[in-house]
Amino acid sequence: MYDFDYKRPTSVAEAAATLRKAGEDAVYLAGGQTLIPALKLRLRKPSVVVDLGAVKGLDSIAENNDGLLIGALCAHASVAGDKLVKNRIPALAALADGIGDPQVRNRGTLGGSIANADPAADYPAAVVALRADVVTDKRNISGDGFFSGLFETVLEPGEIVTAVKFRVPEKAAYVKFPNPASRFALVGVFVAKFKDEVRVAVTGAGASVFRVAEMEKALGKSFKAVALDGIAVPADDLNSDLHAAADYRAHLVGVLAKRAVAACG
Repeated sequence: MYDFDYKRPTSVAEAAATLRKAGEDAVYLAGGQTLIPALKLRLRKPSVVVDLGAVKGLDSIAENNDGLLIGALCAHASVAGDKLVKNRIPALAALADGIGDPQVRNRGTLGGSIANADPAADYPAAVVALRADVVTDKRNISGDGFFSGLFETVLEPGEIVTAVKFRVPEKAAYVKFPNPASRFALVGVFVAKFKDEVRVAVTGAGASVFRVAEMEKALGKSFKAVALDGIAVPADDLNSDLHAAADYRAHLVGVLAKRAVAACG
């Protein structure tokens, strides 16, 4: 990897100031599951790496009004094993438990995952389906408007994700068809039923997470898998690569959506 300076601040304010002083090519390091491989392969050349690992207060999980507030530095394994998450949003705990392998789950973080916005990552589906708000050092961002494209979010330069607030649904389930090597989602579907609406969020299929309005409308009338019969997702804008063609991914969206509804019980 290329040479870089390494900084390890102990507060959010210090981290933001450190990055601002370092300049545009400085980067934050959370869990490092994407950044470290990119550095090793010389795909990234930052002047400064600002490690958030020592920042206090970003790894807690607590109830917050009608939801759960999960710190950005919570590892996937922490989310998967937390009793509060398992009790209040078991679908979210199950999602976290299916990310990567034990090494990835113990190093990768919630905040790092959503800030990276990998199109095949699992958490974006939960952020959108569970009406989440992404909390940063500057503002609260609605999950519906957080992801803006392939590896893109609406985060401003230097902005730090500090937590994510997930709403607690009446029922929810996440089902994915994983790449057998990476465990990333070829397609993943998160279905969440709230008192006033049903949300269906899809990851892995397109350039970014998206909702399926027709499925949501059908499930709002009858929350049963058969309600999705005949609903197809167009393959036109979906991903097509050596792992799966676009039309196959479109087919998987329908299959996994039905499985997710059935898993809600």
